[in-house]
Amino acid sequence: MTDPLGLIGNTGPVRPVPPAGPAGGAAGQSGGPSFKDLLMENLQEVNKLQTDASDAVSDLQAGRRDDVETVLAATAKADLAFRMLLQVRNKVMDSYNELKDVRV
Repeated sequence: MTDPLGLIGNTGPVRPVPPAGPAGGAAGQSGGPSFKDLLMENLQEVNKLQTDASDAVSDLQAGRRDDVETVLAATAKADLAFRMLLQVRNKVMDSYNELKDVRV
């Protein structure tokens, strides 16, 4: 199983954020994936984890599988991924509401 947000288990050095503006190029043109692409990719990964956990529980209930530990681990991982995604959503909504209140 993989880390849905790609934050856990990264033992490499922290990459610096390139400066924005004229010296660092246009904002959003860093060559990496956009925020939307990352968000959609992570939504799909969380959905896959939820589906896998649901299938594992169904298989356990139907008697097609007998490894309760794996089912519990899959369920816990799907729950944690969903909670992390929910917190990202909450932060994005807080940021949006804060920007909405800015007077120009």
